[in-house]
Amino acid sequence: MKKPIIFILLFILKLNGLNAQSICFNPMFGGSKLELNKQYFIVNSTDSIQIETLKFYISNMEFYNTEQLVFKEKNSFHLIDAEDSTTFNLMINLEPNINFNQIKFNIGIDSITNYGGAMGGDLDPTKGMYWTWQNGYINFKIEGKSNLSIAKSNDFVFHLGGYQNEFSTLQTIQLPVQNSQVIPINMAIDKWIYEIDLAKQNHIMSPSKEAVILSNKLSAIFSVTK
Repeated sequence: MKKPIIFILLFILKLNGLNAQSICFNPMFGGSKLELNKQYFIVNSTDSIQIETLKFYISNMEFYNTEQLVFKEKNSFHLIDAEDSTTFNLMINLEPNINFNQIKFNIGIDSITNYGGAMGGDLDPTKGMYWTWQNGYINFKIEGKSNLSIAKSNDFVFHLGGYQNEFSTLQTIQLPVQNSQVIPINMAIDKWIYEIDLAKQNHIMSPSKEAVILSNKLSAIFSVTK
């Protein structure tokens, strides 16, 4: 039922003179829609994992026609929360007659915004994605359990952030797209998890070189549904 609702919203916006563009983020695991707290089996039938929390920031949304920037969203900060599927769909109000074949966005919050301190809206600290003025915002947060983790209760916690110097974790994603009203973007969360040896690494909760390394691997999990 989600797609018909999106198209209804797009139609209403068009009637009001707005050229609305829908960007839908689809967290996936094993080729299917990610379900929080569901037990997935990885590697073999004895190794399991479940994702309990998945939250991340999409920012600085830009639209390109080949290499030419044709539209940039103002105040572009969006918090995606797997507990709230309504956050998966971003409505971007484009200018009329915009043609594009690429989109570009950041995973995380830029240094200028971080230097400004805590803000409101999706950047409000009550969203659980802000450390302190010194460390700034958490760009990508994932928590869960796996028997591969040797931590207490077999949990794993990865809060990836950092904006200063060598600890900057901001990632830029650029994808080819079709100029259509709804652009679905899949995120293969399992592809990222498989890059981690949970027996050796299961907790990151502050800016660090390890957070930078794992953040650099995020760009590979995004793809556009054709």
